Amino acid sequence: MPVVRFPALMKFYVDNQTEFHAEGSSVAELLDNLLARYPALKPHLFEPTGKLRRHFNIFVNGEHIRELNGLDTLLKDEDKVILMVSAAGG
Repeated sequence: MPVVRFPALMKFYVDNQTEFHAEGSSVAELLDNLLARYPALKPHLFEPTGKLRRHFNIFVNGEHIRELNGLDTLLKDEDKVILMVSAAGG
């Protein structure tokens, strides 16, 4: 199963974990499985329309999914998926 790294600021929603294994043969399937396990995550990850929130970034083995196949990016058991919240300020 792929390893998921989760933002420390949001670990409250995933049983206070920052890294754990999650099932999924694609990024979309992995996210579906995460939301089935942790439904309180949904409004933090997705817009009400179902689109991934603009400020939420997903990397597979260090590459942003927009450079790969987006949510359809296929995953292997040894992959590392990093979920990251964009920070802004000034």
